[in-house]
Amino acid sequence: MTSGHRDVEIDELWAAVADPTRRRLLDVLLAQGEATATSLAHELPVTRQAIAKQLAVLDRAGLVERGRQGREVRYVVRPQGLDLAARSLAQAAARWDARLLAIKRIAEAAAHTQSDREREKSR
Repeated sequence: MTSGHRDVEIDELWAAVADPTRRRLLDVLLAQGEATATSLAHELPVTRQAIAKQLAVLDRAGLVERGRQGREVRYVVRPQGLDLAARSLAQAAARWDARLLAIKRIAEAAAHTQSDREREKSR
C-alpha cells in the first residue's frame, strides 16, 4: 500500500470516528456482536435510513463489515479496522506529546534566558 493511499485510508477512518453517532454505533455493535440497521435504529434516536448511511461510512472506513443472512443485512465490527484506528490514534498522540515537549523546552529556555537577563540588569 502506498503512503498516499494509506493517508486517505487514515483520513477516512478519522472522519468516520469523528462523528458521535458513528462512535455510538460502534459501541452498540461491539456490545451486541452484530446487528441490523433496523435493530440499531431502536438503540439510537436516529432513523433507520440515517443509521444505514452512517453504517456505509463505517464500512468504507473499514470499521464494520456487512453480511447477508437470508433477507437481513447484518453488521459486525472489523477488529482490524479498530486496530488500525487505535494505532493511528496512538501515533497521533505520540506526535503531539513530542510537539508539546518541544514547546515546553522552548518556553523553559526562554524563561531561563529572561531570568538571566533580569539578573544581569539588577547587578
